[in-house]
Amino acid sequence: MKISKITIIEWFLRVSISVGFLSAVADRLGFWPKEVSAWSNWESFLAYTKTLNPLLPSEVIPAIGFTATLLEVVLAVLLLTNFKTSLIAKTSGFLILLFALSMTFSINIKTPLDYSVFCASAAAFALSEIVGIKQKQIN
Repeated sequence: MKISKITIIEWFLRVSISVGFLSAVADRLGFWPKEVSAWSNWESFLAYTKTLNPLLPSEVIPAIGFTATLLEVVLAVLLLTNFKTSLIAKTSGFLILLFALSMTFSINIKTPLDYSVFCASAAAFALSEIVGIKQKQIN
């Protein structure tokens, strides 16, 4: 069976978005060494979450952090399956875009550009389109 370039690109996008989500989750749970970590623990992650959501009451920040973390784990796992990939990729794109916009408005535009957050969002939306086009070709 010949594997097409589109299939390789699709899986590269699936894996890279999934690994990005899982790496961020591992970081906030303290699995990455402090020398390479952005947060290195849950408390630091929640402080950063508060920075990105300055208008929200402090009492809701743990729920926001937990929800973001849960979504990242679930989306990462689902991207590695063939279950509703177009929808999962779109949802991932919106989650990453929300993160990029939060960074932009609460910190500055340079931060999400330096960390390629808009590119990651675009990659998720591109994956959604690739999968959608492939589905139309099959049907």
